[in-house]
Amino acid sequence: MKVVFASALALLGAVSAASAQNAIHNFENLSLASAGDKVVDVESVDPGNLPKEPHGSVVLRGADGKVIATYDPCKDCKYADTAWSPKGDALAFTATASGRATIYIVQNGKLRAGAAVSGVANTLRFSPDGARLAALVTLGAHKLTGATEAGAALTGEIGAATDEQRIAVLPVSGGALKPVSPADTYVYEYGWAPDGKGFAATAAKGNGDDNWWVAKLVYIDGKSGASRVIAAPKTQIDIPRVSPDGKTVAFIGGLMSDWGPVGGDIYTVPLAGGAPVDVTPGYKGTFKGFAWRGNAILASALIGDRSAAVSLDPATHATKVLWSAPVSASTQRFEGTVAFSADGSTAAAVLSDYNHAPEIAVGKLPRLAPVTHENTALPANVSVQSVHWRNEGFDLQGWLIGPKTPAPGKHPMIVIIHGGPSSAVTPEYLMAGGQHGTHFDFTYDLIREGYYIFYPNDRGSYGQGEAFTRANIKDFGRGDMRDMLAGVDAVEKIAPVDDKRLGLYGHSYGGWFSMWANTQTRRFKAFVAGAGIADWTSYYGENGIDQWMIPFFGASVYDDPKPYRDASPIEFIKNAKTPTLIYVGERDVECPAPQSLEYWHALHALGTPVQLYIYPGEGHGFKNPQHLIDLRARIIGWFEKYLK
Repeated sequence: MKVVFASALALLGAVSAASAQNAIHNFENLSLASAGDKVVDVESVDPGNLPKEPHGSVVLRGADGKVIATYDPCKDCKYADTAWSPKGDALAFTATASGRATIYIVQNGKLRAGAAVSGVANTLRFSPDGARLAALVTLGAHKLTGATEAGAALTGEIGAATDEQRIAVLPVSGGALKPVSPADTYVYEYGWAPDGKGFAATAAKGNGDDNWWVAKLVYIDGKSGASRVIAAPKTQIDIPRVSPDGKTVAFIGGLMSDWGPVGGDIYTVPLAGGAPVDVTPGYKGTFKGFAWRGNAILASALIGDRSAAVSLDPATHATKVLWSAPVSASTQRFEGTVAFSADGSTAAAVLSDYNHAPEIAVGKLPRLAPVTHENTALPANVSVQSVHWRNEGFDLQGWLIGPKTPAPGKHPMIVIIHGGPSSAVTPEYLMAGGQHGTHFDFTYDLIREGYYIFYPNDRGSYGQGEAFTRANIKDFGRGDMRDMLAGVDAVEKIAPVDDKRLGLYGHSYGGWFSMWANTQTRRFKAFVAGAGIADWTSYYGENGIDQWMIPFFGASVYDDPKPYRDASPIEFIKNAKTPTLIYVGERDVECPAPQSLEYWHALHALGTPVQLYIYPGEGHGFKNPQHLIDLRARIIGWFEKYLK
């Protein structure tokens, strides 16, 4: 079925072929003021294909999209973490450069530095009365926050010292930034209690990269720093928010394979403590974020192939879709994909799809339409289909992307497997070199070379509820692989794809999937495996995030090694006959380089065509533009060699 553009993007205007330039205006870290009358975000203009990430600025706009003010106090900094005070009379953001973070505050149109941190600062939140500003800080950080960031050098005594991310509070009127949460506890996310006396938070002791998967829901007293457990769910949890009456905490709980890509059901639990209750049981979608509005909740969700805003009554479990469209939506980190005003009537998000570049959208629900027009001249570059198929009782969906005007005859196709596996592919504008000069997306580069691209959202993905996300527990590479192959069959019935020229590419879980598929099928003629896993058994002891594996495999490798061996490509390596390109970051915490080396060594020993490149200094997500340019050339060259 051909994707029809939603009305949300209909106002983007006519496309001019004459203006088909690579330059794109980026909108990131969007926050909506409580009155719904202003937005603030981080914006930059990327000329495209340049070996340098564009410098951004913080831009304040009215709800009509008109620029009110621009802030750029640090020419070498990267801005993020925009936040509004409850009354909308102040805003804040972080600026980070060279291992130092500065928190800036804007009041009455005047910009000033509120605090400086030697280390990392992020996730700013004003107190309910607007008098204080909280942040998550890591003093003297050895690495940037999150396991996808490059790890610190493994020297000295291992495990002797770990970074601790703490809640710190800063008086808005001026004063010192003071850590308030326990010094031995890593706080991942938090929200103020409505009385301003403390915080609901997700937190764990020990290694912050690893222990998010076992984090507990806690209350932290803002004065004493004392911490008590509210609940200890057996699922992963994120985005804790206290109800306006101070009695209830809501959070998102689900099978999440990484800290950051939030997805699951919405739960509530008394702030005093108790057993969490799933207030969206059986919902056929994945909740990405939410906000209390009185006794009700407004949430953002992924429902099938559509981003959505959803109202929820926690008491009755009743839900209503207020807006949806086949687009990608984004706001501020850990605020969901759609932001809401204090009265819930107005929403805002950055919207894009495969043929429409990002724009800020604001509107009175159910209307959500672009108010900026910075990218209207950018062309629609590709053809797009949302493909639906059925396999083994599951309704599956994926995205087929191809040349806008394909040449006659059949074309090679590359299947790209997303990471996670708890994640999903949603539409994002495609242009040469990725959305940014350093964006980790080479889809359009491959399409320009004549390939079709297929992104399957197999079982284990977001978008169809928790049962669907949990469907590949202890079943990696079996049910989801059969889903993928059935999806390829479905694509070949509707598109001019040559079954004899199929490639498969993935990064992270997708990288493991590529390694695995090479041992299970001969249908593909070339593989690219980025940051993959060759042997789950050895991987368990090598990675910095072993806690994530237990929910998916049922137990640790030491307690039950069989599921790990059953899903390890190395156990079936003599079946791997297809040419494979492998790449990985030297300091990858999530999927360490030795796993790629082990797979390369095995294929090399067996005489299977293989190439491995380890990029110096990179973590799980690549950042060096020169490395990305090199990687893009290697991937295109590999498929050109074996599929053309």
